[in-house]
Amino acid sequence: MAMQADEIERLIKEGLPDAQVNIQDLRGDGDHYAAQVVSAQFAGKSRVQQHQLVYQALQGRMGNELHALQLQTNAPGDA
Repeated sequence: MAMQADEIERLIKEGLPDAQVNIQDLRGDGDHYAAQVVSAQFAGKSRVQQHQLVYQALQGRMGNELHALQLQTNAPGDA
């Protein structure tokens, strides 16, 4: 079962309340997305740790309802 972009955004914002989230459906199939997430909670964390925070926010849906998510994460002010 595919996820809707607004559901992905909602979950990320629940887990990272300060996050700025931009979701794109890469194939139009509701199964392959790209997400840009900016959150102060990423400051001082490695890219892997940042991605883990996003996956935690998705509450186990990654690999189940959500097949593929291309992530770009940054703290505010990072390039």
